[in-house]
Amino acid sequence: MILRASRRLLGLGWRVVRSGGGGGGSWCRLQHMSSVPRRPINKLVIANRGEIACRVMRTARRLGVRTVAVYSDPDKNSMHVAMADEAYNIGPAASQESYLRGDKILEVATRSGAQAVHPGYGFLSENAEFAEECGRAGVVFVGPPANAIRDMGIKSTSKAIMSEASVPVVGGYHGEEQSDERLAAEAHQIGFPVMIKAVRGGGGKGMRIAMKPEEFKEQLESARREAMKSFGDEVMLIEKFVERPRHVEVQVFGDQHNNYVYLFERDCSVQRRHQKIIEEAPAPGLTWDVRRSLGEAAVRAARAVGYVGAGTVEFILDPSHNFYFMEMNTRLQVEHPVSEMITNTDLVEWQLRVAAGEPLPLTQDEIKLSGHSFEARIYAEDPNAGFLPGAGPLTHLSTPAPSQDVRIETGVRQGDEVSVHYDPMIAKLVVWGHDRNTALNKLTTCLSQYNIVGLSTNVDFLISLATHPSFQAGDVSTDFIPEHYQALFPARTPTKQLLCQAALAQVLEEELEGIRKVAASQDPTSPFRPSPTPRINHTLVRTLPLTCEGKVEEVRVEYLGEGKYCMTVGGESFEVSGSLVLDNNTRLLSVSVDGSIARSCVVLDGRDTYLFTQSGGWKVSVPAPKFESELGKVIGASGGAVAPMPGVVEKVFVSPGQTVAAGDPLVVMIAMKMEYVIKASSAGVVEKVLFTPGQSVAKNASLVKLKEVEE
Repeated sequence: MILRASRRLLGLGWRVVRSGGGGGGSWCRLQHMSSVPRRPINKLVIANRGEIACRVMRTARRLGVRTVAVYSDPDKNSMHVAMADEAYNIGPAASQESYLRGDKILEVATRSGAQAVHPGYGFLSENAEFAEECGRAGVVFVGPPANAIRDMGIKSTSKAIMSEASVPVVGGYHGEEQSDERLAAEAHQIGFPVMIKAVRGGGGKGMRIAMKPEEFKEQLESARREAMKSFGDEVMLIEKFVERPRHVEVQVFGDQHNNYVYLFERDCSVQRRHQKIIEEAPAPGLTWDVRRSLGEAAVRAARAVGYVGAGTVEFILDPSHNFYFMEMNTRLQVEHPVSEMITNTDLVEWQLRVAAGEPLPLTQDEIKLSGHSFEARIYAEDPNAGFLPGAGPLTHLSTPAPSQDVRIETGVRQGDEVSVHYDPMIAKLVVWGHDRNTALNKLTTCLSQYNIVGLSTNVDFLISLATHPSFQAGDVSTDFIPEHYQALFPARTPTKQLLCQAALAQVLEEELEGIRKVAASQDPTSPFRPSPTPRINHTLVRTLPLTCEGKVEEVRVEYLGEGKYCMTVGGESFEVSGSLVLDNNTRLLSVSVDGSIARSCVVLDGRDTYLFTQSGGWKVSVPAPKFESELGKVIGASGGAVAPMPGVVEKVFVSPGQTVAAGDPLVVMIAMKMEYVIKASSAGVVEKVLFTPGQSVAKNASLVKLKEVEE
């Protein structure tokens, strides 16, 4: 009733403002658009961390708005703290005790004299209660009204509202009865495969797919646990799973004067773990009629809930380009930069202006689509191990040069650490081109220039994905990675020429190190200075055992004089020469192998040589002495279960003396806000459980000891 009344009054310059809690406790009042208050913002609290906090600060600084950072104990020396004009500690590492504490955020706003709070994305950005608390405290919440967050935050409620607003929706069960039996019955009624989704939150949390009935119970329990951990709510909905769908979302914006616009769509189909990994705008292959229909449906969705600020309406697009409402994210999205690039806008600036009571800067007719943009999310994770997230120090970090067409959205620097407590995203690489092919070529080139040492990343996988023929043709879906798994994860074998490059890098680095030591000792005649100069009646030859991609290859290096070498690998010889030049943070290697010249960036870290080429990165190592490798063996890696990454034990399924079969779940871990089930690799009897729920574990820590038995 409120929605129908609001639509009638909007044409007369009035709007309905609703407040209060859910159920029967809400109330509403009429407000004329001319009475919308203007509240200038000159100091802003950013209630977030990492790259989004830095992103908001850059725009705020350009607008002359002073910024206030909040940080947890491990974030004391982080980039967003260094960028802010002021910074305040709000508690320990656990987000429930720091970044999710709305009372602490508002206390900082009061202490600092800030007029507004920008929540970024994640944490409190879609928390209706926090938005209401800001209003009661007299602080501007840079986001939509609490009622819009509440309506769109509960997926069952949002779909009812969308149906009333003539926005297409996917059918399913959104009822209140949540027994296992009822949900299973509804799943059978809908027909498998089905999507199990938490009614609150987003970002792929609390979302599972049950392809067949026998998987349903396990997937339901897992989705509930993850939803409770992420959102404090385990209510689920069941929907028909649209096979080979595309995930297309529309950027919308509304102000307090009843103005609404859309800034075209983004395609976010390519995902892993139900989380986006690469996004582009506009979506490839859409006609202008479909594009316009999507935008207009998204605006209807925003108007239906009296939306204010930046929001994203997410749709499922089937192979025939029919689209269905999936959910609305009532915040700024991670991938908002691609929309900015194709519309030449700054959406954070729009957020601040709208929050201050100003009208939207542009009308729908004034928003023009120009060119094409891609965003690649660079994560600390191992794609070859199921995209397991990682943590650790960024020993080396070099990036492509930022420009008007290349944006590096990050919250870390070289020497910083990717924390186990938060999301493992290192950066977003955003590029723009006049057309899709130009932008895609720029993306792959820039990815090859994003060089990271210290932990595993997905950079090489992103290069493999961006250069895949189907992706280049725009033939994408949410099944893209499993459909093209073999091509995206090819067996990697280093060429003999690459091993020659690595060997030359080590030899030249030793020469440079010797020159530095001699210079430091101020003794140019030192007999200990390493030098490949010719020796009378003796040929300088050495053998370098190199390990790459799990294989050991010996490289025989013979010095020929005048900076030239003969290198023999696998019985084949090459004439090799080149130079190693230090350029800022990176060594640039130029190598000629039998007259074929190649260039790469080189990072040397102890026994490891990292070569970053146009096709990706390679790690070439000198094997450790036997005594070191023996010490480095992981105790308990066999005959039990080990932690694949640092994290916290959430649940233990087994106890000593229990018999388990291969594939039985042993332990549930939470790492980087995601749930991982650790299963038995073989049948056995549990000898010992080494951790209890709530305990933190390191990577490769033994969790459960098993005495293996035959099935």
